[in-house]
Amino acid sequence: MNELLLAQCDPKAPLMDADTRARVLAALPGWLADAENKVIGRRFGFDNFYQTMAFVDAVAEIAHAQDHHPEMLVGYNACTISWTTHSRGGLTLNDAICAAQVSALPEATA
Repeated sequence: MNELLLAQCDPKAPLMDADTRARVLAALPGWLADAENKVIGRRFGFDNFYQTMAFVDAVAEIAHAQDHHPEMLVGYNACTISWTTHSRGGLTLNDAICAAQVSALPEATA
């Protein structure tokens, strides 16, 4: 996963094949693929709304820096993040890069 933490998203990244997807997901604890293997997601829990919003702000910084943006469902003490590459119709390494970087946020361990 270290290589994902340092990587920059590539707008031309191809869809991941099944072997790559399995290897990448194994390196991303807590992240799950949907039944069609087109989206990965994870729920992050927090003690209060302020922690949740600090996390959302940190995710926004990653998304902006990578120019790759997630779907987010935000509640009082939780945020669910979903990544997919809409332009490719499924999962690319860009989704894994962003998932790894979100997982590494200090706010993600609240």
